[in-house]
Amino acid sequence: METSWRASRPRPVRNPQRSPTPLSSHLIPLLLRSPRGGDRTFAAKAGDDLPRRTRLHSVVVCGARGPRPRYPRVWKTDKRIGTVAKSQKLVTCIKGLSNVKEEVYGALDSFVAWELEFPLIAVKKALNTLEDEKEWKRIIQVIKWMFNKGQGKTMGSYYTLLNALIEDGRIEEAEELFAKIFSRYMEGLPRTFFMKIISMHYSLGSYQKMFEVFADMEELGVRPDRSIVRMLGKVFRKLEMLDKYEKLHQKYPPPKFEYRYIKGKRIRIRVYPDDDSTEEATKSDSEPDTDELEVVESTNLDN
Repeated sequence: METSWRASRPRPVRNPQRSPTPLSSHLIPLLLRSPRGGDRTFAAKAGDDLPRRTRLHSVVVCGARGPRPRYPRVWKTDKRIGTVAKSQKLVTCIKGLSNVKEEVYGALDSFVAWELEFPLIAVKKALNTLEDEKEWKRIIQVIKWMFNKGQGKTMGSYYTLLNALIEDGRIEEAEELFAKIFSRYMEGLPRTFFMKIISMHYSLGSYQKMFEVFADMEELGVRPDRSIVRMLGKVFRKLEMLDKYEKLHQKYPPPKFEYRYIKGKRIRIRVYPDDDSTEEATKSDSEPDTDELEVVESTNLDN
């Protein structure tokens, strides 16, 4: 009986070392997708051998599980100094120095020598610490050094410098600084600068300069605060300028309500007017005049 060529062909012997390994059940439907792009899958059970025509060259089995090991970079340091620690280091660095300008500026230059960028935030926090401790001379030195570096020229820095100059008793320098800021930022100058300089002139008794600053405020359209109006009213009454005092209170009447923050909440509170005028009126009514006293004494003597 003749046998066909296919029947007489010997079957290839499989290598036992390269036998297919069983795959998990959730990978088999993905591997048995149709090569034409359809969604058909062959029904197969976990542990069954796959057909010969199925190719597994695209399957990559990763032996190592979990995240890859990360090694520290060479150019990164483990210890990082924050802005708070830098500000404290700056405060301790300049506190024990004398008031010589070159010594203080040299210490500040050595502090920022190895910085890639100017530590503006650390310097601002150091200024806040010095302001809490009322170190006005150190504040003036640090701000002037920062301005010489061309850094931190903001309204907050200017106001801190103005306040430090006033507290340290440098009235002429404070007036020069205010004139410089006023000429540069005329229409954009905040109201706090006017309040500070008017309160300085009020405490020194220089009422003419106080009136000049208030006239500049009115020309620029800056509405004065209640404290400024109160100080001006006291000066007008002291100098017996009652007509200007009445005009001032007609233009800027006292508010009936004001807002205060109590435990983080904005609360509206009724404000009662000052009773200075009523107190003066009651005193004048209760105390008799000297002429009346003389008349009463003369009548008693005659009797």
